Amino acid sequence: MNVYLNGKILPVGEARVSVLDHGFLYGDGVYETMRVYGGVVFMLEEHLGRLERSASMIGLALPKSPDGIKNAVYETLEANGLKDAYLRVTVSRGEGAVGLDPDLCQVPTFFIYAGRLKPYPRRFHEEGIRLSIVNVRRNCKEALDPEIKSLNFLNNILAKIESKRAGADEALMLNREGFLAEGTVSNIFFVSGEGENALCTPSVSCGILKGITRDVVIGLAGRLDMKVEEGEFTPGDLYSAREVFITSTIMEVLPVSGIDGKKNFSVGGVTKLLMAEYRKEAASYVRDTKAAGPSIWGFSE
Repeated sequence: MNVYLNGKILPVGEARVSVLDHGFLYGDGVYETMRVYGGVVFMLEEHLGRLERSASMIGLALPKSPDGIKNAVYETLEANGLKDAYLRVTVSRGEGAVGLDPDLCQVPTFFIYAGRLKPYPRRFHEEGIRLSIVNVRRNCKEALDPEIKSLNFLNNILAKIESKRAGADEALMLNREGFLAEGTVSNIFFVSGEGENALCTPSVSCGILKGITRDVVIGLAGRLDMKVEEGEFTPGDLYSAREVFITSTIMEVLPVSGIDGKKNFSVGGVTKLLMAEYRKEAASYVRDTKAAGPSIWGFSE
């Protein structure tokens, strides 16, 4: 396996980051995880836009331009011979003396990891996964804005630990006010169980990361003439739902089979439809990207 580190492709066993790197010492940095279909990074522009936004929010200047990052991404994929993969772009504050002052670090550390995609088990898509609403609350925006996709992931890790102890596959966190927020690596959607058939998801104002897959799903639902409600929802709203699913770049659209052992769900028609439409959207994106060449979309067939 090869990785990209500060301008060089290196075997993973030779790649080294300083023990004084502030990403290691303090979680001071940002990242993006992306999915690759047929040699094409899905929604690459959107991911790079969010990476730049996260970096700006912590006062970190990216060491490469968007085109420079694109080239590095595809160079890493080619170095590993990967066409169906996941990759992660990580930018830390860089190496510096011990201390919290960002000015101690003069050069950011820039790292790309690419790995062969291991699909989720088929039963997860056919039957769904189990969620647990955990006691760990999502970081509030006034403390550490979840819109910053930062290296400081302890909030999510603590939620994951709690969900595993409960026998669940993913945690669902509430915000400080007790409204639904998001999972450790996912956004939550549900089909309301009362009145008009609406697709509901917590709004960004609830203190969530504005997921790129979340946005794609909302767009698909709109094109299918589904009513979409972004707002404040309680655990009770979720328990009374007809269908529930979660979304992320890697898992795409994944149905939920149960929550806290209090409510079980079948994989309903809305979920199945959006699962299929999302895959069509990804396939269309790949076709359009390749057809737009010449470009750096991937390496030779």
